[in-house]
Amino acid sequence: MKKGLCYMRYYIADCHFYHSAMNERMDKRGFKTVEEMNEYMIQQWNSRVRKNDEIVILGDLSFGKWKETEQLVGGLNGRKYLITGNHDRFLNEKSFNRNLFMKISGYEEMYDNGRKVILCHYPTFCYNGQNRLDGFGNPKSYMLHGHVHNTVDQILIDKFVKETRDTKRVIQGKEQGIPCHIINCFCMWSDYIPLTLDEWIVVNERRRLEK
Repeated sequence: MKKGLCYMRYYIADCHFYHSAMNERMDKRGFKTVEEMNEYMIQQWNSRVRKNDEIVILGDLSFGKWKETEQLVGGLNGRKYLITGNHDRFLNEKSFNRNLFMKISGYEEMYDNGRKVILCHYPTFCYNGQNRLDGFGNPKSYMLHGHVHNTVDQILIDKFVKETRDTKRVIQGKEQGIPCHIINCFCMWSDYIPLTLDEWIVVNERRRLEK
């Protein structure tokens, strides 16, 4: 929760509303129809996000046409920030109401309870502030992304993260590992519920340990 304010900030990636191929073949989400998938994702979203909460969408929100996507976005709770993905083609339509989002961009840097959050649909391997730690040795910067879903690309990212963390360097005469926190906010890993930064950190570390 933001200090002094009564709202939360959540993150989610790759919902792919209206994308039947994602349900049936690529992700194999298990819904009988794309309509059932859409309805479930809307229910999960609105069960967590309130009207005044912030929600950062890390790309590929909807594969639908611009008009149906407009109706969809209007029915999703929260003040929405869209980090554009490669499937957000509804934005190509000039008639689409971009004011449904607080901001639309391909890359953003925000602060979440004193921590810098690097936001991009595509994973960024050497992200801004990656090496910075606070006085307690905790990371001061996190990279949140989407795009890769649960694919071999995620396996490669996990290998990169492990190798980076295992790499030692000397700072002020002290040997240290290199911080690396690249977090895929893939919607299926949260059962389509937007999560806070702290929740995604837990999900990410638990997933890596369970492999």
